[in-house]
Amino acid sequence: MIPADLRVHLGETVAAVPPRLFGGFVEHMGRCVYQGIYEPGHPSADTEGFRQDVLELVRELGVTVARYPGGNFVSGYRWEDGVGPREQRPVRLDAAWHSTETNQVGLHEFAGWAQRAGVEVMQAVNLGTRGILEAGDLLEYSNHPGGTALSERRRANGADEPFGITLWCLGNEMDGPWQIGHKSADEYGRLAAETARYMRFLDHRVELVVAGSSNMEMPTFGEWERTVLRHTAELADHISVHAYYEESDGDVASFLASGAGLDRYLDTVAGIIDEVLAELGLDRKIGISVDEWNVWYQRDWNENHKDAVLSGDWPQAPRLIEDEYNVTDAVVVGSLLISLLRHSDRVSMANLAQLVNVIAPIRCEPDAAAWRQTTFFPFALTSARGRGAVLGSDLTVGSAPTARYGDVELVDAVSTVADDGSVSVFVVNRAVTDEAALSIEFTGGELVLADAQTLTAPTGGDRFTTNTRNEQPVSPVALSGIRTETGEGATRLAVTLPPVSWSVLTLRPAQKLSEEQRG
Repeated sequence: MIPADLRVHLGETVAAVPPRLFGGFVEHMGRCVYQGIYEPGHPSADTEGFRQDVLELVRELGVTVARYPGGNFVSGYRWEDGVGPREQRPVRLDAAWHSTETNQVGLHEFAGWAQRAGVEVMQAVNLGTRGILEAGDLLEYSNHPGGTALSERRRANGADEPFGITLWCLGNEMDGPWQIGHKSADEYGRLAAETARYMRFLDHRVELVVAGSSNMEMPTFGEWERTVLRHTAELADHISVHAYYEESDGDVASFLASGAGLDRYLDTVAGIIDEVLAELGLDRKIGISVDEWNVWYQRDWNENHKDAVLSGDWPQAPRLIEDEYNVTDAVVVGSLLISLLRHSDRVSMANLAQLVNVIAPIRCEPDAAAWRQTTFFPFALTSARGRGAVLGSDLTVGSAPTARYGDVELVDAVSTVADDGSVSVFVVNRAVTDEAALSIEFTGGELVLADAQTLTAPTGGDRFTTNTRNEQPVSPVALSGIRTETGEGATRLAVTLPPVSWSVLTLRPAQKLSEEQRG
């Protein structure tokens, strides 16, 4: 059994947790939009054609913001195609995903869906095949009250009030040679700066995200960020990070240590931001927008599906990267959320990519109800309980070697405190076969354990167990056998963590609990 000691300092808050940390991503790709959130013929569809069973799961997931409409898709997208009477909208070829785009869902429909889902729209603009003027036109169409050609066009199309979108992405993965309109760092930085300046002239309220590297392995990583920020540091509010992880070649140790990889990625980008701001003599903050992150089996896509999909016909809503997630994948997603919470002082938002069907926590089929993939649960529980502020803590635990990240701690944890004083501890055991004996001490107050859940291999299953349309054996279960001790202004817990597990423990202030019981 692996010994681990965690000390949580109740009076020490490190950073507020950004509500936008729990974002999602809806791209016109595969079956994310069509046959995902939108399917007019489904029994659960509302009058607008959106699936209510999917919508309910989105609400349960706790998504706060949704990036739209891409992704690679946006770099060839004409936003005007998705407004106006549906029967008059053009059908286009989508070169990004070799699909046919019907444009039956566009800005108006998605904004309405987002409002019903209770999520903020994070709108991306096309800086691949289009540029400054088109981005400004979309902003004016979306946000200006009325009296101009574009705002009156919006009103004529059924939205009398402006959408009021404040969060905007300036292009997507422009460093990637796969991207439509791929640019050098200098070319993109210059275009992003001029686009940002024009958009701020039109609406001073906008928050702007410039595109960072597509991943940390890009040969231009680091220098891309420096160059782009030198152009945009006075104008941008955030710079993006995209991070995907997978288990490859049987290297489960490195896969379970993915959170350590994300820690290093975020620390590196934060250092570059500080470096450029100091170089330019600017006293302002630029956040990190992790606007794409997830487990994604890219090797399988590249080796077995990519060529066939991108060289075949032009289907509508083809099945693209509909990864079926197992227990290990869910534990890694939970560990990545721990990393994001830990970096709340630098990460301003994050978007799990994507929301439905395409590498998603929610899956659905035309002839079946939507269901929760294994990765649904750590996200939903962290979104529900990880609000408020991150608490200071110290963790002592042994490490194990990994091929990808070197020595990595076998247990990782982060703690948060909500406005009502409730404290949640999120913890992952990365060991494949060994349980972890975790001792937790909360200093500076007395707490009472309210709930403890863990996600691990179910009875009769293993770490490869998945949820399917017919069977969903994987879900959080009660974490039993916890010993508690309270006294002298502190609370201590002794917890046994299963191997390959992600857990959350929630405690409430003892004084408040006793007051509620009396009242």
